Amino acid sequence: MKADVAVALLIVAIVLLMIIPIPDFLLDFFQLLNISISLVILFSTMYITHALELASFPTLLLIVTIFRLALNVASTRAILLEGPKFQGKVIQTFGNFVVGGNYVVGIVVFLILVIIQFIVITRGSERIAEVAARFTLDAMPGKQMSVDADLNAGLITEEEARRRREEIRREADFYGAMDGASKFVRGDAIASIIITLVNSIGGIIIGVLMHRLGFGEAARTFLLYTVGDGLVSQIPALMVSTATGIIVSRSATKDNLGAELIKELSGEKKVIVLTGVVIILLGLFTPLPTFTSLLIGGMFLVVGIMIREEVQPQVQPGVAGAPGVAGGPPSGVPTGPVLSTPEEVAEVLQADTVEINIGYGLLPLADLSQGGDMLERLTMIRRQLAQELGLVLSPIRVRDSVLLKPNEYAIYIRGAEVARYELFPNRLLAINPGFITERIPGIEVKEPAFGLQAFWIDESKKEEAIQKGYTVVDPPTVFATHVTEILRKYAPELLGNREFQLLVDGLRNKFDRLVDDVFNVVKPTVVKKVLQELLREGVSIRNLPFIFELILDNAEKARDVESLVEYVRRGLKRQIASKLMSQDKQIHAVALDSELERILTESISESDEGRYLSVNPQIMREIIEKISQELEQLMRKGYSPILVVSGAIRPYLARMVLRFIPGITVIAFEEVPEDVNLSIEGVVRV
Repeated sequence: MKADVAVALLIVAIVLLMIIPIPDFLLDFFQLLNISISLVILFSTMYITHALELASFPTLLLIVTIFRLALNVASTRAILLEGPKFQGKVIQTFGNFVVGGNYVVGIVVFLILVIIQFIVITRGSERIAEVAARFTLDAMPGKQMSVDADLNAGLITEEEARRRREEIRREADFYGAMDGASKFVRGDAIASIIITLVNSIGGIIIGVLMHRLGFGEAARTFLLYTVGDGLVSQIPALMVSTATGIIVSRSATKDNLGAELIKELSGEKKVIVLTGVVIILLGLFTPLPTFTSLLIGGMFLVVGIMIREEVQPQVQPGVAGAPGVAGGPPSGVPTGPVLSTPEEVAEVLQADTVEINIGYGLLPLADLSQGGDMLERLTMIRRQLAQELGLVLSPIRVRDSVLLKPNEYAIYIRGAEVARYELFPNRLLAINPGFITERIPGIEVKEPAFGLQAFWIDESKKEEAIQKGYTVVDPPTVFATHVTEILRKYAPELLGNREFQLLVDGLRNKFDRLVDDVFNVVKPTVVKKVLQELLREGVSIRNLPFIFELILDNAEKARDVESLVEYVRRGLKRQIASKLMSQDKQIHAVALDSELERILTESISESDEGRYLSVNPQIMREIIEKISQELEQLMRKGYSPILVVSGAIRPYLARMVLRFIPGITVIAFEEVPEDVNLSIEGVVRV
């Protein structure tokens, strides 16, 4: 027979036990079985290290409670029917041996047990279960977000994330069920009192009227059996109540309850020794039993002396990281890991390339169970960057932070904050494209990605805002757009050694020989620098095999990294031009006057840090102002802001101009393919 079928039949048998009379020997068997099951439950709760190891405990609590009540019904029926002829050995033993045959003492002991169970253990267990259920449910979004963040960061697999989500769900279900199941124990204690009272009164009446006993004899016989029955029920009930209190009050530990208690209570030998000394002094100088006090105090002293003190490592002078004085750090110096292992060092290192901290008000946006898709959007952003720029970004870490406002988030790159913004989750952001003069009711802000005027509006104002020409987006879209633009802006900084190695490993998968040939000619750090410079000006490195070929072909004639980058850019001219062409398949740009080109070419200087433009700051400021004016005119015509110059000055001029006019494109005449028409819309003159 399968276990599930056997359990189902046993539960049905428990219910039938309330209806079908059973012989006294079978009643003894079931009552001893009840005590055995209660012991198993109690010992099981002491040897688990996590509550979910007994996830079925709420249901088990219901079953044993019903079983105990069924035995109460069966024993009551047998006692009242048989009277003085009742032969239940277990009940007689508890009535005669446990309370010495005195039913008055038995009633007092029974009431004390009920009070202990009902007022102390059950009430405390119920309160702990209620609080645990509330805090577990409140913590679910944060725990699920942590799992999703670890998955998004690549720290765990999809299977591990699924397992941890299931564990979080089971934990919430368990404590929610325990909150209700603790009511079974309280109800059982109340039922025991009522059953005992009914049995006492009913037994005396039946003894006098049906069994023809005197009032005193009937009271002595039936009250003794009733008290014995009550004790037989209350002892297992007390053990199950204790098990309930243990399981709801335990936190996840590495060891079982006994090992944890011994380890924690004996962790400081001074406590044990002082306890022994106090008990001995009380025995010697007070009327307390001297022998008993000396015995117990001596036991504590022996145990305290036998406890081994943990040997603390002594800090030696001259050791790196030591405070300079043997014996420990000076006052005021924070303590922590000794940083003597790679694992400890790794804990304090900034390991994430990109990290996003969010306030607790934004947790629903990252919680899948509440419809949040923040983490999914971040995954899509990483894929988008890989498609557009060829940058394989390492996973983005998302954390909740109490240092932020509830609806605020902050973006960090290599541990440094680069952007911060506050969302309004229950509103929509109406963005002014730049030509709308009519305002709309709402909270005026700046749109984070492009700095445009915007208003946080109620959802009821959405249609009105759209009719006026505003672009209306929801908070998750605002967040995703902002993150995307930040990652594009800092793309060269995002290409670290880890990301570069990912690209190289992917390229080796199909072009192993090409990678080796390139690295035999130039250092990997030079290749990484070339890729970073391409990303700095928005040139995609997705065509990595071709870029490696261009590096290999031009490495020998390039005098430095800058010139190598320019050779690679010229090789990628068709790719660059395809992004710059307007709908008429032409590149519309602004150029420099030939005289200005000559002046800038002659002003190129060289230092230990490389080549640069050595121009009078006032003249350079005037040049940048003229370039800005011409590009503004170009944009008013509906074209992208593009400045075209000679290849001799392009990298140096681009470096300076982009510092003051970000977002524009500076290309060289040599980067325009022969079959693409270049239309000069304006000329910069000084």
